[in-house]
Amino acid sequence: MRHFPIFLDLTGRRIVVSGAGECAVSKLRLLLKTDANIAVFGLSPVPQVQSWAAEGRIDLVERAIEDGDAEGASLLYAANEDEQEDARAAAIGRKAGALVNIVDDLDGSQFITPAIVDRDPVTVAIGTEGAAPVLARSIKAELEERLPASLGVLARIGQAFRERAAMIAQGRGRRDFWSRYYSGEGDAALKQGGEAGVHARLEELLTDAIETRPRAGHVALIGAGPGDPDLLTVKARRLIHEADVLLHDRLVPQAIIELARREALIIETGKTGYGPSWKQEDINALLIEHGLQGAQVARLKSGDPAIFGRLDEELDALDEAGISWEIVPGITSASAAAAASGLSLTKRGRNSSIRFLTAREVEGFAEHEWRDLAKPGAGAAIYMGVRAASFLRGRLMMHGAKADTPVTVVENASRVDQKTIATTLLALPDAIAEAGVTGPAVLLYGMTPRKAATAVQVVAEQIHEQAGVL
Repeated sequence: MRHFPIFLDLTGRRIVVSGAGECAVSKLRLLLKTDANIAVFGLSPVPQVQSWAAEGRIDLVERAIEDGDAEGASLLYAANEDEQEDARAAAIGRKAGALVNIVDDLDGSQFITPAIVDRDPVTVAIGTEGAAPVLARSIKAELEERLPASLGVLARIGQAFRERAAMIAQGRGRRDFWSRYYSGEGDAALKQGGEAGVHARLEELLTDAIETRPRAGHVALIGAGPGDPDLLTVKARRLIHEADVLLHDRLVPQAIIELARREALIIETGKTGYGPSWKQEDINALLIEHGLQGAQVARLKSGDPAIFGRLDEELDALDEAGISWEIVPGITSASAAAAASGLSLTKRGRNSSIRFLTAREVEGFAEHEWRDLAKPGAGAAIYMGVRAASFLRGRLMMHGAKADTPVTVVENASRVDQKTIATTLLALPDAIAEAGVTGPAVLLYGMTPRKAATAVQVVAEQIHEQAGVL
């Protein structure tokens, strides 16, 4: 992060703008929303600048900026649309101790002005480090649509009510109070009864909060999906944001973890294949500890919690401790891998069923009904199969699986570093090694990615020739 976002109090502070043309106008429109004292220096000011000066909203000096003009200024904008004049103005500002912004010159500026969504006193600032201003404007447009115009009014009323809200014990109860207010009840009251209606509703919410017993501890076991934050369910997002404590697997990406509140306690309970891992009993103990303390806990599991996530063990522990829980399904890696490969997990004439298998268990390699899996047309999504590839090939071919049975390997499904390998059962271990697969991967046995069907057929024919089948 090159530019650290802050909100600067400009009440009574001095801001200097060098330039009085259209470029300066765009900056002044924003600056005039502040409580700063604004001085503009520039020749031939455009009508809008003259109008603001006539209204007393700015101090206009119709000449170029000179040494001493920026004394006492907190910020200086160089907006002359002339490279040499902007550089001269910036030097004057720096000499006076002001922070300097040269319009459209990122490297020459000490700060940048973000795109702003204004719902005073609620302000949303959007910056892209100058890399993508069009993207910043697009995000601004989306937020303008999503944030109601009444948000500023509700925030001002809420700010005035904070002293009375302090009657609610700090913590979960107070957060729930404000959540109800800002999540729809305040806006509904404003539409029905104006500001008086909002004040009345706040008093009702306050009474409810004081008389209601504290919420008991609760654990939400949430499927975080394969990694793409856009694939989270709406319910998962809400529960992550509301959580007091967030426990997450190693495979849950930072982009999802950052959806949690800043005050939330975040604990990684990672399990690494063939490496150091948290013991399941220690994870259970953490869930119970925080649940008994009354915390709202979000237990994030990569993919879907019910697919090889040791879900039952955690539910048994919570039941024994008398802690309530809920399960929030997520998109499992097999579904994401199939979508990324342009194929269906089931297909008429190919396989009418799909098996979800793990290649490894706690004790080692997992055994299955190999004879059924080896039959032509069988389909399976195999988890934790990368290091067990030779084992899988051996077991399946020993029970009659054909050497040219297609296998699609998808590493980091749905993520930006996703990798798809189309291969065959015989070539599976070598294909994984050659592709350098190191991340989490799912093997789609009996399936060919749509775009790679022709290439796989060529590989299959080569294998047949080498084996003397053709």
